[in-house]
Amino acid sequence: LKHDPSATESFARTHVRRLEAIRRATGGVEREPNGTWLIAPDHLDRVANYEGQRARAEPVVVDKLSSMALERQVSFDGATWLDRELVADRPEPLHGSGFGRDVREAQARRRQWLIAQGLAYEEQDRIVYRANMLSILRQRELNRVAGQLSEELGLPYAEARSGGRVEGTLRRSVELASGKYAVVEKSREFTLVPWRPVLERHVGKEVSGVVSGEGEISWTVGRQRSGPGVS
Repeated sequence: LKHDPSATESFARTHVRRLEAIRRATGGVEREPNGTWLIAPDHLDRVANYEGQRARAEPVVVDKLSSMALERQVSFDGATWLDRELVADRPEPLHGSGFGRDVREAQARRRQWLIAQGLAYEEQDRIVYRANMLSILRQRELNRVAGQLSEELGLPYAEARSGGRVEGTLRRSVELASGKYAVVEKSREFTLVPWRPVLERHVGKEVSGVVSGEGEISWTVGRQRSGPGVS
């Protein structure tokens, strides 16, 4: 620290840990007993090579949180990622700057929107969300998209009921804020049900299944109930 009075101990410790990691991995730096570090003239090139090796060994994994832009979620009439985070027992950790700051600001604005919609209210110093808030928002968007598809297909929408049977031609998938849905079309109506990756290879085919109490469907391909299952 005597070489840079403005540097903090935390800053120095971070660099020491980094140098130690490089020393263990490459031997490209040496530490003297008195704590002095011996760095080769081509140190920057060695560091670049070290970082390249790390990137190949431990590639960064990016999880897709939502296909909808953060700004659009603030006033979107449907169950968004922001809503799921607001009521989550263990929400995603957020930093105080960058994307984390943007999310916090968006959440604050979303709370006000939810209050205006009667889906949340202020109680002392906290926000209380209706127990069925996500279900209400999810159903709103589902009904809206179903109406749009009804005009497009020229068919009425039939809601999938728990314990009911869903059957017809798997036409395609549609992306909603609450997730992906399958469009199952019959001759006189169509239904929207939660999408499953296993359905991807069966688009255009006849499918059928029974909706469980949790909304899950064990699918069968073909007109006969004895057809191959795709659960």
